[in-house]
Amino acid sequence: MVTIYDVAERAAVSPATVSRVLNGKSVKAELAARVLEAADTLAYVPNRTARTLRRRHSEVIALIIPDVENPLFTALARGVEDVAREAGYSLVLCNSDDDLAKEREYLDIAISGDMAGVIIVPAAGESNVDLLLAKGRAVVAVDRPVAHGNVDTVVFDNARAGHDATTVLWEAGYRRIACITGPNDVRPAVDRAMGWQAAMLGFDSTFPAVTYLRHGDFRTRGGQEMMLDLLQMDEPPDAVVAANNLIGVGAINAMAQAGTLPPTTGIAVVGGLPYALPFGHPIPVVHLPTRHIGMSAARILLDRLSGSQSPVSTVVLRGELTPPTPA
Repeated sequence: MVTIYDVAERAAVSPATVSRVLNGKSVKAELAARVLEAADTLAYVPNRTARTLRRRHSEVIALIIPDVENPLFTALARGVEDVAREAGYSLVLCNSDDDLAKEREYLDIAISGDMAGVIIVPAAGESNVDLLLAKGRAVVAVDRPVAHGNVDTVVFDNARAGHDATTVLWEAGYRRIACITGPNDVRPAVDRAMGWQAAMLGFDSTFPAVTYLRHGDFRTRGGQEMMLDLLQMDEPPDAVVAANNLIGVGAINAMAQAGTLPPTTGIAVVGGLPYALPFGHPIPVVHLPTRHIGMSAARILLDRLSGSQSPVSTVVLRGELTPPTPA
């Protein structure tokens, strides 16, 4: 199915320009001619349902994220905004604090405010977008799938990220590698832990994985508390996989408090560390394509708003393990 993005590419203009031309808005004559010629060549046919939705709803997209202070979600939001603005949409940023009740309020506002669509990082496995779908809103889930509602989803390859972070520590000579991850009802937390466990059991089939796994939250305080708990074990880990950037910072804070900073105790982090740390030992990081995931989600949402009827899909983006570099 030909979309406005195909027309925009052929005419060498932005999707927003295509939209303005096709909706009869004022555009330079030369640009309008290029758009109309491209649309004719590609046999572009506007989807009537989509055009009706565009008239009924505002050109505003809501982005609901769980932690506005986490740089990962800041980069994700930038990616969404860049694509949305190019297509003529405005973005409203909502912070759910991983709270289902707060998330529900924002979803209700998206409906009552006649927003065209929603991109959501679900607060938990029970996040429900059924009412949005029933009201004809386009929805894309990011980072975490929604349990309710058949919607497009863009996620990281979280199991691979956990596996890669574990492997680099093993190859550095560490053998009792623990994992600190997020809540056990949040899919990325579970999948990154699964990747860690698969790697450890692949290296040592007798490794007591349950003993060295900690579920906390995806924030600095959770990482610090769980790391202190691990360091108090009779046989503490000699390294740890931190399942996100803020957990990594908290774990390093705990190491500093206990006097066992890297390389005495190793650490690998999923997601880029948000700021400089108080030592110079190199730390391996699995960098996640956070801005790219936001851009991908926005493009999928805009395709739906343009009338795409393609089957619901899940896009998986892989992180990249970078060589250890000084923090």
